[in-house]
Amino acid sequence: MTVTNLETRSIDILCVGETLIDFIGTQLEKPIRETKDYHRYLGGSPSNVAMNMSRLNLNVHMIATVGKDGFGDYIVRRFNETGINTTGISEIEKPTTVIFINRTKDTPEFIAMRGADHYIDEHQIDYDSLKDTKIFHTSCFALSKQPARDTILKRAHHAHQAGCQLSIDINYSEKIWSDTYEALATIKQYCSLEPLVKVSQDDMDRLYGKALSHEEIFTNLHQLGAKLVCLTLGKEGAKLSEAGKPVLELSALKVDKIMDATGAGDAFWSGFLFAWLKGKSNETCMETALKMAAIKLQNVGRIPDYALIISSILTN
Repeated sequence: MTVTNLETRSIDILCVGETLIDFIGTQLEKPIRETKDYHRYLGGSPSNVAMNMSRLNLNVHMIATVGKDGFGDYIVRRFNETGINTTGISEIEKPTTVIFINRTKDTPEFIAMRGADHYIDEHQIDYDSLKDTKIFHTSCFALSKQPARDTILKRAHHAHQAGCQLSIDINYSEKIWSDTYEALATIKQYCSLEPLVKVSQDDMDRLYGKALSHEEIFTNLHQLGAKLVCLTLGKEGAKLSEAGKPVLELSALKVDKIMDATGAGDAFWSGFLFAWLKGKSNETCMETALKMAAIKLQNVGRIPDYALIISSILTN
């Protein structure tokens, strides 16, 4: 599947998975036990990608479930304000999922209070719309609980059959998915559909117990079926492996003052997918991704509108 095959489709990306409220601490580098105050933000990896891509003027559809409460109302309103199609968002009699996160320059500490996010059913993802979709994107978090897991895997197979390019952020955490063997089996199923994969060093350490080298990470995921793998390494930058090609390694951009690391990985992947949809080279996709991540690191919560910055990268 190439971008050329997808040009006639009108939905740039369909994001499926967790949408929630992030409460991010206002005190920098304080653990949660010492954090006194929090600010509210829309969160969840697929949600962040959806918001970022919509701000880049792409046609974005969001599939998710929220509670019939004030937080759910806030989330849907934010999506609508950003121009995201919300026909696939359900509201149910469960509380909207919330996560408390400390504010840090490194990997954040978090406490998740899950409610409505994993109640995603097949009726929310219109089968015919998959034939008009370029990228079908989800996350490990979204696959961690039923019924969302079976729904996403079934529709992912349908999306693959319909010619969509699949994508996944393997944002694994034992706090969210305690059964590692089940997680690995599910990731194997999804990777058999030749997705573009984004994974961090922290994700792999949690999943495999710091047992794999970078080369082994790439080999493992390619053997499962991953078409292309981006491994993010924090301040060390990122590496990209495409089956049959040399590994590409780029350094992170210098950020003088890191405000918050939450969502930096989602910003990275949004930039990558945006450039990928534009038919750019792997190197340009990585450069765009790292630029997006650098912008996010300098901001708490949402990223400011950056379409012009990213467009300038792609025209250089």
